[in-house]
Amino acid sequence: MNSSTLQEEIAVQLKGKDFLALVDYTSEEIEYLIHYGIELKRKQKAGEPHAVLAGKTLGMVFEKSSTRTRVSFEVGMYQLGGQALFLSKNDLQLGRGETVWDTAQTLSRYLDGIMIRTYEHRKVIDLARGATVPVINGLTDYAHPCQVMADYQTVLEKKGHLKGLKVAYIGDGNNMVHSLMMGASKLGMDFAIASPEGYDPDAEVIQMSKDNAAQTGGSILISRDPREAIENADIVYTDVWASMGFEDEQKEREIAFKNYQVNEALVKYAKQDYLFMHCLPAHRGEEVSEGVIDGAHSIIFDQAENRLHAQKAIMAATMR
Repeated sequence: MNSSTLQEEIAVQLKGKDFLALVDYTSEEIEYLIHYGIELKRKQKAGEPHAVLAGKTLGMVFEKSSTRTRVSFEVGMYQLGGQALFLSKNDLQLGRGETVWDTAQTLSRYLDGIMIRTYEHRKVIDLARGATVPVINGLTDYAHPCQVMADYQTVLEKKGHLKGLKVAYIGDGNNMVHSLMMGASKLGMDFAIASPEGYDPDAEVIQMSKDNAAQTGGSILISRDPREAIENADIVYTDVWASMGFEDEQKEREIAFKNYQVNEALVKYAKQDYLFMHCLPAHRGEEVSEGVIDGAHSIIFDQAENRLHAQKAIMAATMR
């Protein structure tokens, strides 16, 4: 099968498909979406029309607030020729007891796609089961796949390849870790995380990622030692110590993570040309020093920009 035929087959597979977590996507589908994001970015920068979703409408359900998610999806739909409709938790009958199934069925009669940013991953799964249009996970406590698509698009643009690169994550084993680890394992990358006891990633995600890595030539390392995890890393990644919904644990987490700050001393163990990444918002002086996040190796705003382009690829591929 030649390359163009494979790309056409993948395009057909993705049409109408939900985007809930990277575990649901093959390595080929992930790579396709990354390259599609790069192509849509090129067109946008060149001023080339790409209104592939003309006449389409995306419903954006927000139970968690966001800067990057709302703006990037809304602008992305506009650039693709469609429109986006913002729906806060106060705008929907979900907040008054209507079932997720009934909401999904109803919204599917009006919309061509649904993006939801919420807490429980179960709600996204139930929404997708009830909907007859594609559902996109804008973030849950379990996974953040849209961010990771933007992240690996950014790495590919900067490094020229993904397979064989090492990603080191220092901090909480949260939704970002789940998606980063799963994506890395499917792309043949090496992934290492250092987190304190009690803050490990989900055990099932770790095992699935190890199984994927065995097939793609990557590797997974779970450690308590930030130096071990970051050694010879191409990418150094961190996130806030207390994610949204865990604010009441802030003081407790500050104590647990006090030795897990990404700073100038720690990044000396990474490769000299390492890239620093953070999904934002960041707490400078907490999980990362100002010298690192604002330094020459930081690509945090390239990541933020690519949320727009990566999500356009997801929407265009699934909703077209």
